[in-house]
Amino acid sequence: MFRLVETIKLNDGVFENIDIHNERFNNSRKTLFGVENSIDLNEILHSCEYNKTGLYKCRVVYNKEIIKVEFVPYVLKQIKSLKVVRAEIDYSYKYEDRSDINKLLELRGSCDDILIVKNDRLTDTTAANIAFFDDDRWYTPLYPLLKGTEREKLLRERKIFEEDLRLDDLKRFHKAAIFSTMVNFGEIIIPVSNIVY
Repeated sequence: MFRLVETIKLNDGVFENIDIHNERFNNSRKTLFGVENSIDLNEILHSCEYNKTGLYKCRVVYNKEIIKVEFVPYVLKQIKSLKVVRAEIDYSYKYEDRSDINKLLELRGSCDDILIVKNDRLTDTTAANIAFFDDDRWYTPLYPLLKGTEREKLLRERKIFEEDLRLDDLKRFHKAAIFSTMVNFGEIIIPVSNIVY
């Protein structure tokens, strides 16, 4: 049976966005494995032993039930350039097996990461969602590879807005923000001119 991962930011003893993680975790269990009972991640994680200081990536590996919980120290990876890579890939759930994405990353050339284009639509980088700024609003692709929890939070707060973005739309924008559970919105911003075709 395949496995999924829920990655949660643990920052100085606080599990961030835990309610949205809990939603995605239990929705995935229900949709993919037919499990009706909910598990409260907040309760499970607070019963684990973890450091109360520092920044950690908390990884919950699961299928029908939780298989393991691990805590890994996190260091922000700098992204300054993206290579556009076209691919027909399915990553609509946060699968533990990322081999297809890792193969695409090998196509980045001298860039730091890739911007995956699927069906001529902008989606995500290899490990994060993305949004683009046009001097008025931040727009995130309507069809991401994965609907990340930070993306969901930003949409609910109306800090970013969904739009069906095509590759040709890149010329409308000046800069791009790369964000994820572990990377706060605004922490990694690159000029759109640093996105290489």
